[in-house]
Amino acid sequence: MAVRPIFSAIICTHDRPEYLRACLEGLKRQTAPENFEVLVVDSATPGENAAKIAAITAAVPGARLIRLEQAGVSLARNTGARAASTPWAAYLDDDAVPEESWAARMAERLANIPDDVAVIGGRIKPHWEASFPNWWPEHWVGALTIIEEETSDYIPSAALPPHVQPFGANMAVRIAPLQQVGGFPERLGRVGKNLLSCEEPYAVRRLELAGFRIFYDGNICVRHSIQAHRLSSEWILSRVHWQGISDAAMARLLGNRIKPRIKALWMLMRNSYRIPWLSIPSSSHTHISRRCSATYALGYLRGAYAPRL
Repeated sequence: MAVRPIFSAIICTHDRPEYLRACLEGLKRQTAPENFEVLVVDSATPGENAAKIAAITAAVPGARLIRLEQAGVSLARNTGARAASTPWAAYLDDDAVPEESWAARMAERLANIPDDVAVIGGRIKPHWEASFPNWWPEHWVGALTIIEEETSDYIPSAALPPHVQPFGANMAVRIAPLQQVGGFPERLGRVGKNLLSCEEPYAVRRLELAGFRIFYDGNICVRHSIQAHRLSSEWILSRVHWQGISDAAMARLLGNRIKPRIKALWMLMRNSYRIPWLSIPSSSHTHISRRCSATYALGYLRGAYAPRL
């Protein structure tokens, strides 16, 4: 008799067939392949790469491909959850490769987790495609989606640093509660090449408000590719600006439209003396930490007052 899978490994991908290939190869190497099913959601990949994604997925026994004509990571994640045949959606980014023990440790955690836990975040170790620059602002290392904490505990916890939180690169969500709170917000999250984010913390916060708990397991591990182009001052300035937009947009979507606007004005005043430094060419590393603070404040202002949110 076939063993019924415990969870669904869902990979949402857009126009990156070779990263997807590496992710799926990682799933093929799992020590406990019977524990999960594989769903690939193609988020409107254009041109010949769509055919490549279909062929790569077809080479994985039992894997299912879902093709979307509209791009958007939140839409793709919600679609994957609806298509899953198990109670848990274990999300992987297409540029994250699970370690060989990933499925076994995920299944072990799911078998022992209390019913009021709706999200399990896992460890995300970097796979550097270029050397990490020594000028990088320490405060913004998290923008690269790296969590190297080995401890396992509930979030929040004194045993875990404040920056530890679930990320879609390696995160399992109980599907029924996720759908009860409306899933991932399709007004947040990457669409194509933009850097809008915060769809994960929004969904997590909605689940917390519904009475569910969040757990982090440092034994459930993936390696996340950090592309060379992300290790540039141009990328981090853009990423930080979009993080400001995303944080303000999330606060508004959670029901507080006034507080983000007050916070945006306060941040703008606090960073006003740094704004002239934004005239420095984006390719320069000069005063990069201060420029990140200023561009985040401007992004937050934009997100707080954007009329479409």
